[in-house]
Amino acid sequence: MEFLLLLVVTLLISVIVAGLVVLFFRKPIDKIFTRIIGEDIASAWRKFLTFALFVVGVSSGVSIWKLERFITPEEGAPVPQLTAEFWGLEIYRTIIQTLGGMAWALLIFFVVALIAFVIVRRKESPTG
Repeated sequence: MEFLLLLVVTLLISVIVAGLVVLFFRKPIDKIFTRIIGEDIASAWRKFLTFALFVVGVSSGVSIWKLERFITPEEGAPVPQLTAEFWGLEIYRTIIQTLGGMAWALLIFFVVALIAFVIVRRKESPTG
């Protein structure tokens, strides 16, 4: 039962953190997509990127291998106890790893968007 509670709590925390990050970056992402690919298709790409960010955030924040120790502990190793210290560290780790995974995903997006922006600017310039 404690294992399921840990799974649900880390999942909820990672979804909330991912949602806040997506909400924070929504306007810049909209502007980038609108500028580079136009309004017609920008909303579809924003939806896809939002989905991808949630997937990256949740998969980064919820450590399946760590949770597996509760189901099948290594031979001779005790099953981890869910103490207050453990909960505190697990919540902190979930937040940090969710943010870290999403930061890498957004970095990749913004680098690709910057390259695309430079290409679009060159094509729009009178000498391009």
